[in-house]
Amino acid sequence: MTATAPRSTPGTAPDRAARTPGRDVVDSPRNPWWLVAAGPAAVVVAVLAVLAAGAFSGAFEALTGFADPGAISRWGLPVSTVLTELAISLTIGALVLAACVLPAGPPMRRALGVAGAASATWAVLTVVQTVLRYSVLSSMPVSSIGFGDQLAAFVTQISLGRSLLGVIIVAALTSACALAVRTPTGALWTALLAISALAFQANTGHTAGAASHELAISSMFLHLGGAALWIGGLGVLAIVRLRGGLDRTSFASSVSRYSSIAGWSFVAVAVSGVANAWIRVGGIDGLSTDYGILILAKVGLMVVLGALGFAHRELVVRRLQGVGPAGGGRGGAARGSAGGGGSARAAGDARPAGKTTGGRGVAAAADKEAAPSARATTAPGGATTAGGSAVGQKKGTAARTAVAPATEKAATWLFWRLVAVELLVMGAVSGVAVALGSTAPPIPDEPPALPTPAELVTGHPLPPEPDLGRWFTEWRWDLLPAFACVAALVVYLRWVRRLARRGDKWPVGRTISWCFGIVILFWVTNGGPAMYGHVLFSAHMVQHMVLAMVVPIFLVLAAPVTLLVRAVPVRKDGSRGPREWVLALVTSKWGQFFANPVVAAVNFAGSMIVFYYTPAFELALTTYVGHLAMLLHFTLAGYLFANALIGIDPGPHRPGWPQRLLLLFATMAFHAFFGVALTTGTALLVPEWFGLLGHDWGITAIADQQRGGGVAWGIGELPTLSLAIIVAIMWSRSDDREAKRRDRRVDQVGDVEMDEYNEMLAKMAERDAKD
Repeated sequence: MTATAPRSTPGTAPDRAARTPGRDVVDSPRNPWWLVAAGPAAVVVAVLAVLAAGAFSGAFEALTGFADPGAISRWGLPVSTVLTELAISLTIGALVLAACVLPAGPPMRRALGVAGAASATWAVLTVVQTVLRYSVLSSMPVSSIGFGDQLAAFVTQISLGRSLLGVIIVAALTSACALAVRTPTGALWTALLAISALAFQANTGHTAGAASHELAISSMFLHLGGAALWIGGLGVLAIVRLRGGLDRTSFASSVSRYSSIAGWSFVAVAVSGVANAWIRVGGIDGLSTDYGILILAKVGLMVVLGALGFAHRELVVRRLQGVGPAGGGRGGAARGSAGGGGSARAAGDARPAGKTTGGRGVAAAADKEAAPSARATTAPGGATTAGGSAVGQKKGTAARTAVAPATEKAATWLFWRLVAVELLVMGAVSGVAVALGSTAPPIPDEPPALPTPAELVTGHPLPPEPDLGRWFTEWRWDLLPAFACVAALVVYLRWVRRLARRGDKWPVGRTISWCFGIVILFWVTNGGPAMYGHVLFSAHMVQHMVLAMVVPIFLVLAAPVTLLVRAVPVRKDGSRGPREWVLALVTSKWGQFFANPVVAAVNFAGSMIVFYYTPAFELALTTYVGHLAMLLHFTLAGYLFANALIGIDPGPHRPGWPQRLLLLFATMAFHAFFGVALTTGTALLVPEWFGLLGHDWGITAIADQQRGGGVAWGIGELPTLSLAIIVAIMWSRSDDREAKRRDRRVDQVGDVEMDEYNEMLAKMAERDAKD
């Protein structure tokens, strides 16, 4: 059904629905003119906002003392930039909605079509942006003689030009993939491809020369990603609706799921925006500059967007959650939010996921704990799951059916009015943001005039000499791991709260274990280990050991997959939420392969050799992407290894308890060998880094490396010993449980095994007597 198909006026049933018995009257509402015009108007507002903000700050005027590249280049660059960012937002928003929000069928296909068209537009606009940016940087008009040859050198030899060329290639590949894929998995892989382009973009502009380089890059990446999901997701919802791709149930569920994504995106944009402003403004005085005034304008617009989002949640989403298909209960499909929001169903609903994701064993095993409390649980909205009154259920269904169309129609029209206003404000925010990126900040993005050796090598001043207190008082903020830790903590606690609200119990020890593990992870990625791990090999080894051997123990004992299966409802519309994606990953061939105990042990122990004795170590020290990859790899490798030994979550086939201890002791021996090799070694690893820092405190670099070997050998064995103790305790408890089960079986049916054994002995004795 298209937007041009004949439709009825609001309040009457569409003619086509009248000819099709049983079709929802809300499936085909007429497209109001203000909603159709909201998208183009948002683009116009973004362009006008960037021009107005640029005129205010003078960012697009010709520079005194330099040749003028021309008004077309100076004013065309910000316009092409804001249009490019809007195209990026639509691309990423469409792909994420197709992968995680929209139901299978026409809505997903339309979203993928939007992604293909938007990414193609993105590629073309980036070409225009590259040409105009080089024109401005070189102060050469586009029509100058030799401009083309110099532009070719720019995109092949200069890092900024190569980054822009990489974005063009990624955008073109994204367009091709988006038009080719038709499944949530394909949409997710294509979304990851598009998001990788944000890494190129985050390393340009003010972040390239900022003093806090890693913080600037991480905050910019988080800012761009959050804005893309927020703006693009809302725009794609409007486009899919205009093209007739959302029916009554799909609309309610999609809005609820997007609401959770939008909430997290708002937090990401706000936090990263504060971090960016803190780096570049420097204090209250900086807010009186042109740059500071633009920041205040952006903050004001963000407050408006936050209010609109709150109105969405309170005035629309809650109403839509109270309206569902007849007999579907309150919330129905609208409860499966992607970010952990909404209400879960009874624990028994977890079982069908095994049929749709291949995780039947995982879901069923995780549901064993939920079975006792699920029998008497009341579903959201008051529908009794077992033993309820049939008369009450029929009355509730009739009442919902009677009020649903009017309530839902009012909520739907309110939602799209808010969307139209929100898109206009988002356009204004995008325009101000682009002008802000072109305005000189109060704190110049320049390297220090007389850098120290540490600043030349690492980009940071040398921290003070470490002592016990400074391990906990010195901080080097890394926004991406910090945001991930806070999000993991909040989501886990919300899931626990969801179980408690429906009457299910979750062990307090598991919750404490998760909180403790996340707090340690936050500290090791932002505190003293992160600060000193950049300049001391021994501190880097402490960070490594904590990431790989301490944090995973607490996370594994918290059983996050089991909690996910019990707390998050099943989606039955063909879309994939967090539950479906996690179970698909856990039960996939690759997931089973890497979770295999032997493979996990080899990966856990062998990756240390591969990392420290290859260029991977230098890459982790010199690039932010390499640093993030190191954090992710060692944490995940430790988690898989610990899960294979002491995991509570359903997972791969685990060996018997003696074999687990044998595997653990073999890993301990390998750790000892690795530590001894470092302790006795005389060749400095990455000498152009650790050997040139010029610190006037502490021991020599090679002595510090040998100390790091002692850390790997000695301190690393303590978590391993803890694992051995936990394995022994779990082994003992397993034997006790098996003995109790056998005793119950003997009490019920007798000792069948012993009777059979005695009968066998009697027959043998009888044969011997005959002989």
